[in-house]
Amino acid sequence: MMISLKFLLCCLLVSSCAYATIVSHDGRAITIDGHRRVLLSGSIHYPRSTTEMWPDLIKKGKEGGLDAIETYVFWNAHEPTRRQYDFSGNLDLIRFLKTIQDEGMYGVLRIGPYVCAEWNYGGFPVWLHNMPGMEFRTTNTAFMNEMQNFTTMIVEMVKKEKLFASQGGPIILAQIENEYGNVIGSYGEAGKAYIKWCANMANSLDVGVPWIMCQQDDAPQPMLNTCNGYYCDNFTPNNPNTPKMWTENWTGWYKNWGGKDPHRTTEDVAFAVARFFQRGGTFQNYYMYHGGTNFDRTAGGPYITTTYDYDAPLDEFGNLNQPKYGHLKQLHDVLHAMEKTLTYGNISTVDFGNLVTATVYKTEEGSSCFIGNVNETSDAKINFQGTFYDVPAWSVSILPDCKTETYNTAKINTQTSVMVKKANEAENEPSTLKWSWRPENIDNVLLKGKGESTMRQLFDQKVVSNDESDYLWYMTTVNIKEQDPVWGKNMSLRINSTAHVLHAFVNGQHIGNYRAENGKFHYVFEQDAKFNPGANVITLLSITVGLPNYGAFFENVPAGITGPVFIIGRNGDETIVKDLSTHKWSYKTGLSGFENQLFSSESPSTWSAPLGSEPVVVDLLGLGKGTAWINGNNIGRYWPAFLADIDGCSAEYHVPRSFLNSDGDNTLVLFEEIGGNPSLVNFQTIGVGNVCANVYEKNVLELSCNGKPISSIKFASFGNPGGNCGSFEKGTCEASNDAAAILTQECVGKEKCSIDVSEKKFGAADCGGLAKRLAVEAIC
Repeated sequence: MMISLKFLLCCLLVSSCAYATIVSHDGRAITIDGHRRVLLSGSIHYPRSTTEMWPDLIKKGKEGGLDAIETYVFWNAHEPTRRQYDFSGNLDLIRFLKTIQDEGMYGVLRIGPYVCAEWNYGGFPVWLHNMPGMEFRTTNTAFMNEMQNFTTMIVEMVKKEKLFASQGGPIILAQIENEYGNVIGSYGEAGKAYIKWCANMANSLDVGVPWIMCQQDDAPQPMLNTCNGYYCDNFTPNNPNTPKMWTENWTGWYKNWGGKDPHRTTEDVAFAVARFFQRGGTFQNYYMYHGGTNFDRTAGGPYITTTYDYDAPLDEFGNLNQPKYGHLKQLHDVLHAMEKTLTYGNISTVDFGNLVTATVYKTEEGSSCFIGNVNETSDAKINFQGTFYDVPAWSVSILPDCKTETYNTAKINTQTSVMVKKANEAENEPSTLKWSWRPENIDNVLLKGKGESTMRQLFDQKVVSNDESDYLWYMTTVNIKEQDPVWGKNMSLRINSTAHVLHAFVNGQHIGNYRAENGKFHYVFEQDAKFNPGANVITLLSITVGLPNYGAFFENVPAGITGPVFIIGRNGDETIVKDLSTHKWSYKTGLSGFENQLFSSESPSTWSAPLGSEPVVVDLLGLGKGTAWINGNNIGRYWPAFLADIDGCSAEYHVPRSFLNSDGDNTLVLFEEIGGNPSLVNFQTIGVGNVCANVYEKNVLELSCNGKPISSIKFASFGNPGGNCGSFEKGTCEASNDAAAILTQECVGKEKCSIDVSEKKFGAADCGGLAKRLAVEAIC
C-alpha cells in the first residue's frame, strides 16, 4: 500500500519535535513524503577513504546530480574479534551517515552483512568460519545467530542516532543479504529457506523504510528485489507493485595484480542509465561513484589490488574523472527536470525497426520523450512527430518536451581532464630518500622450528591465523637415518599447496619459492633439497594476498599448505616417498617486524609533505612485493614485481593527506619480501595538467582546472575541427571570429569559465550542414 501522508511527530518538548520522512513505493517509483521520485545514487565506501575525505566526496556527489549515497557495512572491519567492535577512524559508520545528512542527501544502507565488494572474505570475519559447526549463508543456526546479532547491532546503532528516514534521518532504503540469487541454486532447498529467514529477520527489525534484496528474483515480500550489472533496462521486478531499481551500475571494474587498468567508456555508462529510465526505471545507483583505496589488508580476491579506483566518476584520490563525471551530471540534470513526467506519466512506445524505439511519457501537463538506438554499429535518422532526429549507434536521445533534443548519451559536451603527476615540491626536499635496513629475524623459525602452537596435522591458514596476518609459518623437524629408504644423494621436497605465495627452507637454506597464477591456486611445488643425516628442519612460509570474496561456499576455498608434503628420494630408477603430513607441525602467525611495529618507529627515510593540497602518491616502482606504511598508517600491499611486464601499469599508491605531517618530517616504512631498489622510491602529487573539450553547438562549455587557474589556451577552433585531446587540428570550415582569442579573454586567469558554443559567440561557419563543434585545449 502506498503511503502518501506526512506525519508530524508530536512530543512534549517543542524543541525536540521533528518531521519523519515517509518512504513508500508502488510499481512506478519510490515515494518520499507523498512525491514520486527519480532517484540517482552513488556508492562510496567509507573504509576505502578517510574521514577527512568524506565531506568533499559527498559534496561532489551532490554537485554531480546525485540524490543519495549508498554504502556497504563491513562486518569483518567492525567485529574483527567476536563481540569486540571497532567504529573508530574511517570505520565510523555513524559519522559517515551524518556527513551524508549534513549535505542534505539520502542514504542507502546495504547491511548485507555479506558484501562481496572485492573486500577480504566478502566482509565476513574469519573467526566466524572457525566456529564449530559453521556454514555460511544457509539455514545454519550458528551462522544465523551471528548474522542476526551483527545486523541487529547495526540497526540499533542507526536507530539510536535517529538516522532512518522514518525518524527524520537520511536513510531511505536498507538492504539484507547481497546477490544471493547468483548462488542460491548451489544451496538447494536450504537456500530458499535461508532467504525467507533473512526477509523475516530484517522485517522484524522495524526500520520504517523499505528493505531491498539485490539479484534476488524470488525475494519474499515485502522485500524489494533489484538489479546489478552493466545494463538493467530489461530487468523486471518480481512484484508488479515494486519499482524498477538498479542497485549496482558498474562504472568500471576492479583491478587484479598483474592486470591492466579497467575502463568503461563514458558514453556506455550514460547509455545504460538513459536506457534504464527510458524503460521505466526509477532508482539507479553507480557502483562505484568513488572507489577509493584498499588500505591495509582489506583487498579481497585473491589478487585484488590496493587501488580500487574502479574507473568511477570520482577517481581514487577524489578528483573529478572527466568527462565521465560531467557527462553524467548533465544526464542527471535532465532526468531530474523530467521527474514528475517520468513517475506519473502514461507510457507509450513507437517502434521504428532496426532496434530504434521512442518512448513517450505523457501527463496532462506535458510530455517527455526518449529515442533509443540499441544498434551497436548503425546510426539512425528518424522522423518522430514531424521532426527528423539523428541518433548515433548505441545511444539514447532525451527530449524533455518531446521536441528538442537536450541530451544524447554519445555526444559528450563536457571537458576531459588530463591528470599529471608532478615531483614533490616540498621545501628543502632532498633528491633521494635516505634508507636504513633491518632484516626480519627468522632464525627461530628457520633453524629451530619454534612456533606458537603444535599439531599433528596440516591446517588451512585461515584456521590457524584467524586471518590476523598474510603470513603463516609451517615448521617440522624430520629425523632421517642413512638407513632410511628415502635417504640418498638425489632428494627433493614436494609440497601440495594452496598458498598464494610460497617460500620453502630446509635447514635454514632457502630452496625456492612459488607465486601462484591468478585463478590457479592449487599446485604442486617441488625443489631439490640437501638433507642431513639426523634432524632436519623444514620451514614453509605461506603468504595470502586477499581471501576469496565471491561464489557459493567461497569460505571453504583453502588457503595455505593443506598438504600433503613429501620428501622424495631417488635411487636409480626407484623413487621413495616419505609423507610428512601427520608429522608434528609447529605454526607461527605473522612476522616479528609486524609484531614489534617497526612501521611506527622513527627512521632515516623521512621526507617533508608536498606543498599544496593536491593528492599525494608514492611511487614504489623498483620494489618487489610487500607492505608500506606512512607515519604508521598502513597504505596497503604493494607488488610492482607482478606489474613489471604489463605495459602502462604504474606502481603508485595513494597517500591521504591526513596521514601526513604537514609541519614536520614524515616516515615511510616498507616491508620488502623479495628484494628491490628503494632508491627509486619517490613522492609525487597528482592534479589536472590540461583540459580538453569537443563540444557541439547550442551547448554551454564549462572549463575548470579543479581549483587552479587556467594559464593559457593551447588550441581552439569552432567549425569542424579534427583530432583528439593533445592533437587537435582545424578542419575544413572555421568560424569568422578567433576562437583562441575569445577563450583567452574569458578563461585565462580564472579557475573556471562558461562559454556559449554558438555562432553568436564565435561567428558564422559554413560547414555544409555538418554539426558544428568547438574544440579546446587549455593548460592549467
